[in-house]
Amino acid sequence: MKTRRIGPFEVAEIGLGCMNLSHAYGSPPPEAEAERLLLRALDLGVNFFDTAALYGFGANETLLGRVLKPHRQRIVLASKCGMTGVDGRRVIDGRPQTLKRTCDEALRRLQTEVIDLYYLHRWDKQVPIEDSVGALSDLVRAGKVRAIGLSEVSAATLRRAHAVHPIAAVQSEYSLWTRNPEIAVLAACKELGAAFVAFSPLARAFLTGTLRDVSTLEPKDIRLAMPRFQKENFAANLRLLDAYVALAREAGCTPGQLALAWLLAKDTHIVPIPGTRNIAHLEENVAAAEVRLSADVFARADALINVRTVSGARYTAATLTEIDTEEFAA
Repeated sequence: MKTRRIGPFEVAEIGLGCMNLSHAYGSPPPEAEAERLLLRALDLGVNFFDTAALYGFGANETLLGRVLKPHRQRIVLASKCGMTGVDGRRVIDGRPQTLKRTCDEALRRLQTEVIDLYYLHRWDKQVPIEDSVGALSDLVRAGKVRAIGLSEVSAATLRRAHAVHPIAAVQSEYSLWTRNPEIAVLAACKELGAAFVAFSPLARAFLTGTLRDVSTLEPKDIRLAMPRFQKENFAANLRLLDAYVALAREAGCTPGQLALAWLLAKDTHIVPIPGTRNIAHLEENVAAAEVRLSADVFARADALINVRTVSGARYTAATLTEIDTEEFAA
């Protein structure tokens, strides 16, 4: 694959989001299957792996540490702090002492001496962003972290953070059906020299065309609580899918590849990190880097699936209060 820059790092155009190997989408796969997928990603040229302390409450970092330690010099390793599991509950805590303790715990689980890119997973609005980023900058000076990132923040918060320490990347949800970064933060990243890392670039499998019945999801799958996957909204969204799948077929690629190619064509500072448990899907996703489509195909995809045509918010009202991302006017 061609490469793109994240701070001081050259990474393959398509990275790997590792959350669903341990967290949030029902029962995680057996560790042997997760290990095979990670190693296949390496074989395919993926060198950017994204995890977090939250994922499996440490289990995902432990998995990556065990599997990727022998290949540590070949990869760019990203993790996150500021949102972790405490006594079985998800807790947002951006206090400096918490972030520093979490980093030490992550280093042990990841079996590494330094984390290449360390994100503040959520801005704890009880703590000034300057204080949280100041703690991360201390970790850089201590040699425990090489570069700092932020997740789900607004352009204004990014600028405040960048004034304390250079921000190498902002990670937020971005896809054809989630366009919030287009309001302001994409442009702010480009201006400041930060990469934009797009999570859920396949719209949590919706844009693959394979998820057509939410009743097939496991009871603990986080999508079941998301408004876009609720019965009426999902039925409305499904009505967009046939034309989108037909467009991908006409373009000579899969629906998922069209979604990833659309993101890659948006700008060179965007790095998508699709996640999967399936090696065939992984291979399909990586192959999207070689897909070349016309501006007309991208324009038609844009017109089919966008903020005006998609039904439902991306998060519940309670979750939206926890994030700092700009929202479109109702």
